[in-house]
Amino acid sequence: MRDEFLDIYEDNVARSSRLFTGVPALLEQIERRGLRWGIVTNKAERFTFPLLRALDVFERAACVICGDTTPNPKPHPAPLLAAAEKLGIPARQCIYVGDDERDVQAGHAAGMPVVVARYGYLGNGTPPERWGADGFVDAPADLLRLLSTGQ
Repeated sequence: MRDEFLDIYEDNVARSSRLFTGVPALLEQIERRGLRWGIVTNKAERFTFPLLRALDVFERAACVICGDTTPNPKPHPAPLLAAAEKLGIPARQCIYVGDDERDVQAGHAAGMPVVVARYGYLGNGTPPERWGADGFVDAPADLLRLLSTGQ
């Protein structure tokens, strides 16, 4: 049943998927500033690549690291360190934006500051304020302000 489910999921991965409101403008501004950005997800490549292509962001991302790109998925730091290496940027100079406690754990283990996107898929577990993040954004545009001020 699991394999059947994953096959159905793969065939429909982008059916109703949309970028969060404000993300297209955020990415345009990041790119306009000459900054490189990437995606680190625990989703397998077989699902991630078609989804990102359908959303027209795959070719724009400087790197895409998936759950099966490295031997260990998040919360292990390996995926984030692989992304930093591919970007050619020291991990401490990256900002990792996530919406799960595993993102905070992985980012800190990789030596990256971590910002939690409160507009993401936060789940019903421990409140994000208790995850130990370095900052929070309530909308994509908030990240631009954070990048401009460094706070």
